[in-house]
Amino acid sequence: MIFKRKREATDLTATVSELEEAVAARDGERTGRAFTAVMNAVQSASDAERVVAGPRLAALIPAFPPTGPRPMLAMAAGFCVERGADPAGCAQPILGGVHQDLIDALEFARRWTSTRAAEKELPEPDEKIIDDAMLARLGGDRHEAARLALAWCTVEEWQPPALAVLCRSTEVRRRHASEILPICRDLAALERHDLKCLAYALAVLNDEPLVVLHRPTGTGFEIRISGIGDNFQLHTLLAHVLVGGGQVPGTPPSAESVRLATDPEPAQGRTQTIATGAFELLTADGEQIWNEGLPDDIPVVEGRRLLVLDEPTYRRSWNADRFFPHLPGTAELTRVLTADETRAWFARTSPGNGIHRPS
Repeated sequence: MIFKRKREATDLTATVSELEEAVAARDGERTGRAFTAVMNAVQSASDAERVVAGPRLAALIPAFPPTGPRPMLAMAAGFCVERGADPAGCAQPILGGVHQDLIDALEFARRWTSTRAAEKELPEPDEKIIDDAMLARLGGDRHEAARLALAWCTVEEWQPPALAVLCRSTEVRRRHASEILPICRDLAALERHDLKCLAYALAVLNDEPLVVLHRPTGTGFEIRISGIGDNFQLHTLLAHVLVGGGQVPGTPPSAESVRLATDPEPAQGRTQTIATGAFELLTADGEQIWNEGLPDDIPVVEGRRLLVLDEPTYRRSWNADRFFPHLPGTAELTRVLTADETRAWFARTSPGNGIHRPS
């Protein structure tokens, strides 16, 4: 949850209207007062007010200067989404801000490391480090340099509102994720920002068909997955569909671990439910696909993601709570592959890398 503290009740609708009017009038002092009032009111308003206010607050984000408190405004809109506001109606301004700040943070890193200064290591993202020397080092227009520095220091603040809209709407993920994900991963690779949750949410697959080969039985399946946050959840649901569905031998996952993976209502806090691994997850080349990874890690082979299941090499168990509490996952067996189809898919695997094709 983005906001936790409650304050004395204030009329959120009226404060949002005042903020809109102040922004339209380009009155900085009035906007500042109205902004503070909105931040207070959104925490104590009724959910009915938040439902209406969310899209209105999100729509104001582009009107705020890049060096202003846009992430805080996005957090207010995201909190309204958490309390029932339409995620699709709030997504464009929130994720547009995320996209731009990721780009600006990467540009900050490029300029920082391209200078002749002795200090090449990228700084920790903390607004306290922004000073005249830093802006001079970035070069160019001073206002632009300030925007890049602020993006570097505050980009993580966009993560909660981004998750609020991404985890509540398949439509939002389909529309925005593919454009933002590569930039998010590029910035995360610099190892100065914790963007794991954002990257995972952007990488969630939606209505994705998998070809799944079960090596011990030589059988093949087409399974459609959606909304799965990591491979722990995927592993549980594959075992539920294939073992629990009687398609392959083994011990099926518990009903509670399946419920935690699929129930639209999130668990209230962390549970003690344990899931146990039924398979070894492998690529077509025999490389390990780790539970800590993502379904997006499964490589595409001739237009389809191809996953090979083998006997587990050792016993694995994990907490069954899903990575994104507000994002239920699904896995559906759409069809069992014919023997000829299965042999053709096994022929695309590499037996020299640990995968043995059925005869």
